[in-house]
Amino acid sequence: MAFHVQNVKKQKTRSNFTFNASIGGAIPLLLLLTLLVLLPFVFIFIYAITNKGESNYIYLTFDNFAQFITEPNFLRSAGMSIYFAFIATLICLVIGYPVAYFIGRSKASLRNILVMLITIPMWINMLLRILAWKQIFELFEKWMNVEIIGTDFAILFGMAYDLLPFMIIPIYTSVMKIDPSLYEASKDLGANPIKTFFKVTIPLSMPGIISGITMVFLPAATTLVVTEKLGGGKSRYFLIGNIIESYFIRQTNPYVGSAIALILSVIIFLVIFLLNRLDRTVVRDRELTTSVKKRRKA
Repeated sequence: MAFHVQNVKKQKTRSNFTFNASIGGAIPLLLLLTLLVLLPFVFIFIYAITNKGESNYIYLTFDNFAQFITEPNFLRSAGMSIYFAFIATLICLVIGYPVAYFIGRSKASLRNILVMLITIPMWINMLLRILAWKQIFELFEKWMNVEIIGTDFAILFGMAYDLLPFMIIPIYTSVMKIDPSLYEASKDLGANPIKTFFKVTIPLSMPGIISGITMVFLPAATTLVVTEKLGGGKSRYFLIGNIIESYFIRQTNPYVGSAIALILSVIIFLVIFLLNRLDRTVVRDRELTTSVKKRRKA
């Protein structure tokens, strides 16, 4: 009995050592996140609830939030940002899922080449890529005598072109992890390829779809370069990212700009929370289906 107690103590000591080592390894990452994410967010929060008076003294106020809520232009820009982000996300999903599915079901040699072709444009600075498309659109405007820059097509094209890899890669990863035996089992049970796709592939790739939607929707809603370079200077394309940039840089009013950024952050956190809830629901449904199958076999 004494020997058993001694073994338990050793196991506890080892587990504690592993736990402490894990924390020690995570300290640099936590410091980096605190420096680059948490600390700037704290400054934004402080700016959002303060303002500068006539004598350059700082006072607490919530007028910055009220200015955003009561200003029609701010609400219009927020609505247009969500609208363009939703359409761009839908375009990326419609185009990206078949591409990701094809890559995930390809042979390993071809798969590596296709993934490299998808990721190569990401090595080039986003501003340079958008400026290159702006010049291409200007050439088409001269040749075909049509207006492209300053249209919804140019904005949505720029968003989809820039963010499409962020939709393809997560879905491709999920599709690649699907066990091929599940397709064989579905075929043996009499399901045709279309039914297998909707009953097997899509449910099992749902985590990748949700990750892709998150990675596309959030940058699209806060984009700055695409609307500035392809918007043609029209007020319709002066979206929420442009407003925040205007307050911080042009108008040197970080207080209202921080309030708008804070409101946008809350909206983004809510979207992430809802998407994570959906992801958990999918996982729970999958676990429930697995448990039911095990019970039936038993």
